[in-house]
Amino acid sequence: MESHEVLRRAFAKTSPKAIASDLGVSLSLVYKWAEKQSEDGSGSRNPLDRIQKIVELSGDPGIIEWLCRLNGGYFVRNPQSFCEKGYEVLPATNEIVGQFSSLLQRIAEAASDDSITSDEAKDIRHCWDKLKSYAEGFVRCCEEGDFEKMRRIPPPSKGPEIYRSA
Repeated sequence: MESHEVLRRAFAKTSPKAIASDLGVSLSLVYKWAEKQSEDGSGSRNPLDRIQKIVELSGDPGIIEWLCRLNGGYFVRNPQSFCEKGYEVLPATNEIVGQFSSLLQRIAEAASDDSITSDEAKDIRHCWDKLKSYAEGFVRCCEEGDFEKMRRIPPPSKGPEIYRSA
């Protein structure tokens, strides 16, 4: 989905007039943000495109992380697809199940004294994010029907930082 489509969908849930007023911009500009930019002048470079350009230029996903946190979420980058033909699904599946089990064990250990310290919480978050990223790589390979390149992705259990305090 393109940025203007995301904005058009969001504007359907609220009043573009209210958005324009709160942001201190013209109503016509708000409507232009929801149009595809074209050579003939329709559309306008919208805030989403501008933010994406800042992220590209800075190479810093901090803006995206901040937006996610502000909206009750957490940003985890999807891994590059490394899928090729020939890799068996079972070892990757077993790795994900094993790592999830290890994560649950880590959570249980941390909570065994009826509290979780700040360091334990950071460690759990770090482990969870690595597992989500690995699992996303697995899902992408499932979608592409191709697992060969996944052999080159070290599973979280083999990574240098997994399940150790960051």
